[in-house]
Amino acid sequence: EYEIVEIGTQWWMAENLKVTKYRNGDPIGTTVPADLDLSEVVYEGGRPAYQWAYQGNEQFVSMYGRLYTWFAVTDPRGLCPAGWHVPSYDEWMGMQNYLIENGYNYDGSATGNKIAKAMGALVSWEASVVEGTVGNADFPAKRNASKFRGLAAGIRWTDGEFEGMGESGGWFTSTNYYDDYDGIFWVFTMFNTSWGVSAATCDHEADAVSVRCIKD
Repeated sequence: EYEIVEIGTQWWMAENLKVTKYRNGDPIGTTVPADLDLSEVVYEGGRPAYQWAYQGNEQFVSMYGRLYTWFAVTDPRGLCPAGWHVPSYDEWMGMQNYLIENGYNYDGSATGNKIAKAMGALVSWEASVVEGTVGNADFPAKRNASKFRGLAAGIRWTDGEFEGMGESGGWFTSTNYYDDYDGIFWVFTMFNTSWGVSAATCDHEADAVSVRCIKD
């Protein structure tokens, strides 16, 4: 069971995904050890559909969820529960634009992207002295105002290094950057020292970040 939140006309999970099985019950693989380097596997054409607890420590899962590779996210067996799906780039942008246009920027403006504070959870973010950032406790009325509760769950790189817990959070979309090529795809990221939520491209399908599901 997951907490959910309505943002505009969308319903989102207010927690990172934690599943270790696809929708049909098949297990999603992991590695032993957790920091196993997958670079050669990917180089040789492998498609490692894996999930991990951060640093392989299951105690992190209840708060931060799990980190998934792009191959797991796009597996046709389905990562999200029935009735939910991995959001597209357009669905992420729809949420972002709604928040900007409806006063969720930390400074109350309706232009620019200053919504990280309103999207970030009250916990998990390392402190920042930069005004309006998710890591700064200023503008208390804007902190997690959207109830999205974005977490600084970090990333697992293809080479096995875990990095960024407390400093960054990233979430996959289901959208390729190019329609006819699945090697570059969109992710959305937040950092404790920035006040915006960034859409970025990633071309390492075995990097692993968090997943939020959106209602069908």
